[in-house]
Amino acid sequence: MSEKSSEKSEMSTIAFCQHALRREIAPPSVGSVQTRIATAARSLGWSYTRTRDAWYADPRISIRPEELFRVEAVSGLIYQARQEVRKNDDAIARATALLGGEDAHLVRSIVAAVRSALGIRNRA
Repeated sequence: MSEKSSEKSEMSTIAFCQHALRREIAPPSVGSVQTRIATAARSLGWSYTRTRDAWYADPRISIRPEELFRVEAVSGLIYQARQEVRKNDDAIARATALLGGEDAHLVRSIVAAVRSALGIRNRA
């Protein structure tokens, strides 16, 4: 399946998963809602109840990173927020490479300033 971008730019993780489940993983052509949930559960390797909670975007659940990766892999969609983080990380890496290693303190200061301006927390 070709990679497609998420259709909505600002979407919560659970809303993204709900969209992927309903539109790509188990579309209406599969059958009834129960059949669609069961099909999605099998495709993702999740339990029926976990899939049902994601299907209805139950606000009590949160999607773990490995679950999000699985939804992306099965649906062919890319979660927009992760795509933006990748672009920002790439820009920071390019800026760091351009600055070279002439002054390590200067490079760290500039990278910290760019991260701060973009609102990115320092990640390990």
